[in-house]
Amino acid sequence: MRVLLLCMMFPIFALAADRTIDGFEPYVYRNARGETMPYRLFVPRGYTSDKRYPLVIWLHGAGGAGRDNRAQISGDQISGTRIWTKAENQAKYPTFVLVPQSPANWIDRTDELSPGIRLVLEILDSVKARLSVDDARIYVAGQSDGGYGTWNAITQRPDVFAAAVPLCGGSDPRMAVRIAAMPLWVFHGRKDMVIPVTQSREMIEAIQQAGGRPRYTEYDRLGHDIWKRTFKEPDIVSWLFAQHK
Repeated sequence: MRVLLLCMMFPIFALAADRTIDGFEPYVYRNARGETMPYRLFVPRGYTSDKRYPLVIWLHGAGGAGRDNRAQISGDQISGTRIWTKAENQAKYPTFVLVPQSPANWIDRTDELSPGIRLVLEILDSVKARLSVDDARIYVAGQSDGGYGTWNAITQRPDVFAAAVPLCGGSDPRMAVRIAAMPLWVFHGRKDMVIPVTQSREMIEAIQQAGGRPRYTEYDRLGHDIWKRTFKEPDIVSWLFAQHK
């Protein structure tokens, strides 16, 4: 009975039987309901519990989905994960980078917190319980399906995040009032044939009508695959880490 009670009180996180890749340690999260989600965590070099560090959550696109705990930091997910862990960026902005992996799409509807994003927030809580994370500097970014996940996370739990960077995603414009005060930098390609650019345009317009001032970058000549271009924006890193709750 005591063991069961402890399991209900404290979610289980275990180091997965896999190797560290570019500083991203593999873990598998399991909650009291038996739900699991693999994830990777990058811990800043020289980490000490005496100070608090920001944390960036990266939500992968469809190419990162699965359960291998690798795809979400590989291939077309490299730009969105390694930008924060580059030596020069870590030297200036030492930060945790949390990269969960969903087995399929992050969301199936936009008007409620999706099961996948709920698990991501549980993982975040488990990381905060054992490491020194600054609650005022938690950020989320994601591309494509992860762009939808990013919108879902911030519209359903705006209290958690200091800022967000959704790439080529979308949400329900009726949710815009919830995030009007949140710093956002939204990206989309005008020629996107996978997720129409109107998805981002409608959210930007709705946020502006709600009194918000989001940044929006639309690439005239690009389609869906904008991430390499996005993470070459010269001030995207400094902009993100300048945001605080």
